[in-house]
Amino acid sequence: SIDGADAETHDGFRGVEGSFARSLEILRDARKAELPTQINTTLTPGNFGQIDAMAELFADLDIVLWSVFFLVPVGRAEHALRLSPSECEQAFQQLWEQSLRQPFLIKTTEAPHYRRFSMQKKRESHSKSIVPTNNAQLPFQAAGLNDGKGVVFVSHTGEIYPSGFMPICCGQFPKQNVMQVYQDSPLLKDLRNANRLEGKCRPCEYRTICGGSRARSYALTGNPFAEEPDCAYIPPSLLASSE
Repeated sequence: SIDGADAETHDGFRGVEGSFARSLEILRDARKAELPTQINTTLTPGNFGQIDAMAELFADLDIVLWSVFFLVPVGRAEHALRLSPSECEQAFQQLWEQSLRQPFLIKTTEAPHYRRFSMQKKRESHSKSIVPTNNAQLPFQAAGLNDGKGVVFVSHTGEIYPSGFMPICCGQFPKQNVMQVYQDSPLLKDLRNANRLEGKCRPCEYRTICGGSRARSYALTGNPFAEEPDCAYIPPSLLASSE
């Protein structure tokens, strides 16, 4: 985990002086040993302005993947500050631009609305005949995956959750078969049904590809089907009805 482009930002976030320098040392040692590495970063208002600087720093470390986490207020992050919807859009823009420039893949975690942003940018790029340069990788996203949709989480004590960020127990391993719980749990079935979404997510044309972070909706409202709180996008059907 590296959560800033400098020691002050990273060490301040992690609360351990020297952890930034030590993390870079480990990554460089891994590169010398020809071990593939991945960097995880949690975006916060404290490092939001360093996205481009972090990308440039990581390019020198020969990493395979940069996984960017958009905060869900749960566990140790319960009282941490999240990016606003408009800041998420700005972050998406920077991550998109970096994905076209950098040699490593970039993915987001708990930001399914980046898939919507990526599709919009791809359509825009095609219409302008923009061709990525420098062997750039297209943004890496597993379209459709979401909390309880294509993934479940099993805790160290066997509780089966829709994801690690959504602590609603759907079953207990090993008393229950994980696959059976995934297939038959009423909550997990509903989470895979885009028509169960509420608010502006329900009429959104991207709801089957994005669906919003169900974990974030649950953490902030207690309703796993509420609209994505950190998405700035307004579906055209809602815009038309308000005119």
